[in-house]
Amino acid sequence: MTAVSVPDSFIDAVAGLFDALVPVATDDELFASGYLRGHFDLAVGTLEVAAEPFSAADVVAQVSSTLTQAIENGELGEQDQQHVNAIWLRVQQLAA
Repeated sequence: MTAVSVPDSFIDAVAGLFDALVPVATDDELFASGYLRGHFDLAVGTLEVAAEPFSAADVVAQVSSTLTQAIENGELGEQDQQHVNAIWLRVQQLAA
């Protein structure tokens, strides 16, 4: 099965979600959203550089992989993990 390009609307919706958190989020949530946004932007950029079509599911898989690796490497404390995971669930719903 050939992957389709991620629609700009998905990337825009995720950026909109992150932006919408800025005025209302707690400091912990702002940290988590910024951290997650870095993973998301890196995944999209990496997939774009490959110059192959990719889907929202590819982005989700890439971010899930890098988040798992970051947690295994001890980059996030338990509370930060909870905040990141809560926002990550919201991002994944946008991919559905």
